Amino acid sequence: MFENRNYRSRSNRKGLIPFKITVKETDLHIQAESDLSQVALRIVMEQRGFVESYMQLDPEFRTSLKPLQPTIPVVPQIVTDMIDAGKKAGVGPMAAIAGAIAEQTGLALMEYSAEVIVENGGDIFFKTNSDMVFSIFAGKSPLSMKVGVRIHPRNTDAETATIDNKCVQRQGMALCTSSGTVGHSMSFGKADAVTVISSSCALADATATALGNIVKQDCDIEKAIEAGQKFPGIEGIIIIKGKKLGAWGNLELVRIAP
Repeated sequence: MFENRNYRSRSNRKGLIPFKITVKETDLHIQAESDLSQVALRIVMEQRGFVESYMQLDPEFRTSLKPLQPTIPVVPQIVTDMIDAGKKAGVGPMAAIAGAIAEQTGLALMEYSAEVIVENGGDIFFKTNSDMVFSIFAGKSPLSMKVGVRIHPRNTDAETATIDNKCVQRQGMALCTSSGTVGHSMSFGKADAVTVISSSCALADATATALGNIVKQDCDIEKAIEAGQKFPGIEGIIIIKGKKLGAWGNLELVRIAP
């Protein structure tokens, strides 16, 4: 969500080691209990390879703004997640790419670290053992970086997925933000920030895009939230447009000190 991403220096969590992974357009800021740079790099290259290979089989996967069906019987988990997220949110699968890569990377790193935070340009996958407070960057809105959300750790059973040829549990959480006024992400709306919370980072990413497309004026905030409530798997929504804020879900909003 930040052009120069200078916010990253302020987001480091005590007790975790921060490191950066960059592969083509993917630019990850990762925090874990140790420096897992080499492992993370391998995972990112593998996951990007899955997506790029699938694009060769189905060029529409790259460009479609509408949900798609898989073109082959068996596809990699990351592609499945992107397609499923697009279907649920009513958008093309590439709307979930940043969140999907963050999630696949974080899930794989959970084998090496009990706590993991993976941020990919405003899309965050995390698994922590204590509360996390996330501030919301909303461009030129007077509410930018003054409002945050507190998320408590999850200890519930989770579905499994195959990551890096291993069966892992989806124990993490996701917080993804889309904007129509900040950054280079495609949006047909004018929201300063649409933040979505879910157990699926791919779904949160796609949903943030879908809801952001709805918000062109202040009065659209309520309409977007009503739409988001109907998406399965969404736990919380925060939308900021100028001086207006709307929120839904089991959320704990917090004031961020200057």
